[in-house]
Amino acid sequence: MEAQSADAPRPVKGRVVMLVDNKVDGDSRVQKAAESAAAAGWDVVLLGLVRSGNGRTWKLGDAEVRLLPLKTPLAKRHAERHRSLLRRPFAYPPGPMAAYRRQWVKAWRADVATRRAALKVAPQAVGSPVFRKAEKARLAVAGPVSRFMQKWVGFRARQSSQAQKAGRALRGPVDRAFTAGWTALKGNRAWRRLEPVLWDYELTYGKEIDALEPDLIHANDFRMLGVGARAAVRARAKGRTVKLVWDAHEFLPGVRPWEDNAHWIPGNTAHESEYAPFADAVVTVSEGLADLLRERHGLKEQPTVVLNAPDRPVERDQAIEDGEPEPDLRELCGIGPDVPLVVYSGSPGPQRGLGDMVEALPKLDGVHMAFVVPAPAAAYIQGLLGRAQELGVGDRLHAVPYVKHWQVVRFLSAANVGCIPIHHWPNHEIALITKFFEYSHARLPLVVSDVKTMSEVTRATGQGEVCRAEDVDDLVRAIKAVLAEPDKYTAAYDKPGLLDTWTWEAQAEVLDGLYTRLVSRSPKVGS
Repeated sequence: MEAQSADAPRPVKGRVVMLVDNKVDGDSRVQKAAESAAAAGWDVVLLGLVRSGNGRTWKLGDAEVRLLPLKTPLAKRHAERHRSLLRRPFAYPPGPMAAYRRQWVKAWRADVATRRAALKVAPQAVGSPVFRKAEKARLAVAGPVSRFMQKWVGFRARQSSQAQKAGRALRGPVDRAFTAGWTALKGNRAWRRLEPVLWDYELTYGKEIDALEPDLIHANDFRMLGVGARAAVRARAKGRTVKLVWDAHEFLPGVRPWEDNAHWIPGNTAHESEYAPFADAVVTVSEGLADLLRERHGLKEQPTVVLNAPDRPVERDQAIEDGEPEPDLRELCGIGPDVPLVVYSGSPGPQRGLGDMVEALPKLDGVHMAFVVPAPAAAYIQGLLGRAQELGVGDRLHAVPYVKHWQVVRFLSAANVGCIPIHHWPNHEIALITKFFEYSHARLPLVVSDVKTMSEVTRATGQGEVCRAEDVDDLVRAIKAVLAEPDKYTAAYDKPGLLDTWTWEAQAEVLDGLYTRLVSRSPKVGS
C-alpha cells in the first residue's frame, strides 16, 4: 500500500476539544486521553492553562496542546473588595487606605517633633514672638493628640488586616450564614456568589473553544464541566451539533477542599449540579464513583468507566532507540541494586500517608524510601525530609521528580515495594488510583491502606498486604511482610489477562467507542 504523503490531509472522525484546568504536564490521564484519541483518528486540541506568564503550544503525538494564560480577578473574596462592618467594624476599607493613614500619622508625629525642636534651637526662624507663643500652645495639644491618633490608626489597621485574613479564610459564622443564605435563595445558581472565580475560567477558555468549532467537547473535572456545557449550549444555539463528555475524576462532595472554607464545597458542588444535566455522556474512574454520580445527578445512563491505567510498558531497548532513555530510580537515590526500596509515586499531601511512611522508616532497618513527586523542593516534601533527619533516617529518605508518563512503569520497577498508605476520605474509598495500576505493571508487591475499593482488590488478587490507615506499626508490619516473601505477591501478576485489562490501550478503546457513538456521522477530511 502506497504511503500517504506527509502533506496530504488525513481522514479524521471529527474534532475533539479537551479541557483541563491545569498545565497538562503531570496529568497523565489527560495526556494519554489526548494522545490516544488523536492516534485513533480524532482531530484533538487540548486546552490547558498557565497561571502566570504567557501561554504556549506544543504537540502531544498528533494532538495539539494549547495553554491559555489564566487571570483570576474574580477570585478576590467579598472581604477583599468591601468593608465588613460585621467582622471588624473599625477596619479601614480594602485597599491602600490603612497604609496611607499609618504613614500619614507617622509624618504628623515627625512634624510635631521637628517643630518642637525648632522652637528650642532656632526660635527666630519659627516666626514672631506672638506666632511662637501660639505655636507652642498648638504643639502642646498636637503632641498627645498625635500620639492618640497613632494608636487609633494602628488599631484600625490591625482590624483591617484581621478582617482581610478572616475574609479570605471564610470560616466564620458570617461566612456560613452568607453561604446558607445564597444557597437557599439561588439553589444550584448560588455558585455565582460563592465561587465567582469559576467565571474567570469561562472567560479564559470560552472564545477559544468557540473558534475551534468542535464536534465533541471533553471536559475534565468539575471546573471544566461548566466551561464545556456553556460552549456546547452556544454552539447548539447557532445550529451546530456538539456533544459534551464530562470526565469526573473525583466525587466532589467528598473532596478535601483545596481552600478549606465555607464557600468552596457548596459553591463548586452547586456549579457541578447545574451543568451535569448538559452532559451527553459521563466518564469516570471507577464503578463506585459511577454509582455515586448517577445517584447524585439523576443520570439516565451509568457513567462509562475509563480506568487511570498506565501505558503498556515498552522494552528498555526500544525506549532507548526511540530517544527516551529512562532515568534510573536507584541511581537518583544513590543506592545499589540490593538495597530494599519502598516507593510512593504521586501527588503528595498529609491525607496520602507520606508522613506515616516517614514515621515508619526508623522501624525498618536498612530500608530506603523514595517519594516520586511533582516538586521535590516543595515545602511539604522538604518538611518530610526534615522530619526524617530528626528521626535519624534522613539518609534513607529520597525525593525525586516525576518522569514522562510512558517511562513511569519502568522507572518504578526498580523498587521492591509500591506503597499507598492513604487515609480514609470519601474519594479514597471508591477509587483505584493511578499509582495502583502503575505499581501493578511494575510488578511490585503492594502495601495499601484499608480504604474500601483498593483493599478489596488487593486482597482478591493477592498482590500485596493491607494495613490499617494511619497506623504506623501496622504499616511497618505490612512492609516487612512483602519484603520477606516478594514472590508470594508478584505471582498474582502471572494471572492471564490481569495486566492486559489494566492498560491505557484497553481504556483508550473504551473512550474511542464512546466518542464514535456520540459523534454518529461519516469521517471527514481535515487538516
